[in-house]
Amino acid sequence: MTNNIIDTFDLTKIYKLKNKQKEILALDKANISIKEGEIFGLLGPNGAGKTTIIQILTTLIQPTSGYAIIDGYNIIKKPNQAKARISLMLDWKMVYYRVTGYDNLKFFCKIYNVPDYKKKIYKMAKELGIEKWLDQYVESFSTGMRVKLALCRTLLLERKILLLDEPTLGLDVRSTSSVIDKLKNLNKTIFLTSHNMNVVEKLCNRIAFISKGKISRIGTTKKISRLMQTEIKVEIEINDYKDQLKSELYHQNFVNEVIDTNEGFIVCLKNRNSYGNLFAILSKYKILMIKEQEISLENLFVKLV
Repeated sequence: MTNNIIDTFDLTKIYKLKNKQKEILALDKANISIKEGEIFGLLGPNGAGKTTIIQILTTLIQPTSGYAIIDGYNIIKKPNQAKARISLMLDWKMVYYRVTGYDNLKFFCKIYNVPDYKKKIYKMAKELGIEKWLDQYVESFSTGMRVKLALCRTLLLERKILLLDEPTLGLDVRSTSSVIDKLKNLNKTIFLTSHNMNVVEKLCNRIAFISKGKISRIGTTKKISRLMQTEIKVEIEINDYKDQLKSELYHQNFVNEVIDTNEGFIVCLKNRNSYGNLFAILSKYKILMIKEQEISLENLFVKLV
């Protein structure tokens, strides 16, 4: 038995251009598995296939081949049951501009039979910081406010699975931090796409990278960092015999480079297996601090896609 709440099996989507003998492969045998309660992030450039996979999982479009299981339901054979488990946010485009914020939320709550919706609307709007603007027309909202309204609408449906496409697009730093805290405390399964590396690092349990429709890596941030980090950078802090240690390290064949810092230097090791040799040398000196530099998701993103 699996405790995955989302499983995809060779999901593929091919678009055929009208009046042209050309096909676009938007999704190429994409396989992901997401556990119940997990926050899973999908990273990739524009056109990589992020939105396509979300649209397929929410049954907005059909895959060319492959299928997915959502909370036990096949999205091809039982789309209504699968869709009933999901609440979708496609950035800020799923709101109406010519009505007020409140009327937007009321409309969706009534469509989806959300009980006691008036109380819930004001509570959720307050948590997301838009309660003062609920009576204004959405066309006067900033992009960030529209994003918050779209997120508010998504959360009000109270579904067990959230599919969020760029949930922090257009938000300032404070609002982004607030949304991250809100999502982390929901105790729901969340599958999100984002270009914001900071959001993904702070929010997600696991991440996947997608490029040209293909999933290239899946794992925890730390695991992927270690897989992709061929050169290891180690910060060393030392007061006494700094020049002597630097000279000794500089002539080792397992060291690529030694870079001076105010407190000591950074040693660039050829690979992780060089740690034993490094420690053998450092043991002869009074080292105040040693720390491996972590590779950022942004650098990983550049390497992978």
